[in-house]
Amino acid sequence: MNQIYNFSAGPAMLPTQVLKQMQDELLEYDNAHASVMEISHRGADFMAMAQKSEQDLRNLMGIPNHYKILFLQGGASAQFSMVPINLLHGKTKANYAHTGHWSKKAIAEGKRYCEVNICTDSADNKYTNIDAFENWNIDPDGAYLHYTPNETIAGLEFDYVPEVDMPLVADMSSSILSCEIDVSKYGVIYASAQKNIGIAGLTIVIVREDLMGNVVANQPVLFDYTTQANNDSLYNTPSTYPWYVASRVFEWLKQQGGLSAIAKINQIKAKTLYDAIDGSDFYSNLVAIKYRSCMNVPFLLADEDLNGLFLDKAAANNLITLKGHRSVGGMRASIYNAMPQEGINELVNFMQVFEKENT
Repeated sequence: MNQIYNFSAGPAMLPTQVLKQMQDELLEYDNAHASVMEISHRGADFMAMAQKSEQDLRNLMGIPNHYKILFLQGGASAQFSMVPINLLHGKTKANYAHTGHWSKKAIAEGKRYCEVNICTDSADNKYTNIDAFENWNIDPDGAYLHYTPNETIAGLEFDYVPEVDMPLVADMSSSILSCEIDVSKYGVIYASAQKNIGIAGLTIVIVREDLMGNVVANQPVLFDYTTQANNDSLYNTPSTYPWYVASRVFEWLKQQGGLSAIAKINQIKAKTLYDAIDGSDFYSNLVAIKYRSCMNVPFLLADEDLNGLFLDKAAANNLITLKGHRSVGGMRASIYNAMPQEGINELVNFMQVFEKENT
């Protein structure tokens, strides 16, 4: 089979090494005499994998001991509800930054539980820019501040971390594990798995211990972070196979040299692609340079009538899933950790050839 480069925003491509491990271990996991999908989540084999995966993630991200790591279901979308349920702590207000599609969804769900103060809004510039932090209108009575460091659809990424006197909550679904961060600056970090962690069906939540234990009344017991933490994310049957895949991805990341090493690789990949876009009158990216995403790169063709041809010819050249989101149009190349530099090079070469053939 020819090498295929999958630029999907999620579910996204996995490291080839991990795919081969999944294949090799599908019928029997680590001498368990059964697939990891068939063994008990409370058995010794699975529990050992779960504990190791948590420690690997803690080491990769430098997660302090007073933070709990939860391996949950429901996707990041479930966290749009679980955050206010767990963090309002009797307050009636919360701050949200509106910088794109996913933060908008979080805001809509937050409004079901409290009064939402939108402290910054990028809708007017069509999610191509972010206000300087000093211009934000933060309500000091808010229980927390929620933001999305990287907006997958618009390709808009923060280059700073908001500094606030309240718990900071971050939806890192499309940026987690792409670079080093200071976890201690956050109250809660959450991320769905199907971009940089593994496959769909798993959501990682990293929550500071002092924020747990005071939930909104009469909510589902599974939506209580304390319930999940006290049961090691095993209150009910977890997503066992996605958890296993995540464990293999964490091992792969360690082998690459950790997050500092993968960040350097990601920066080179992004620069290669942005340089190709900026060096052409045929392609364009509308996001303010300061806030361009390192993970999701949207770009437009000068002639939109060529979009279909571009996608067809790209696929014929083993470059797939490049169609932009319907709200943005054009193309989008998602270049998560698993995308090798060779894939970026092949895309850039194709873009240059396509431009010559159509100008």
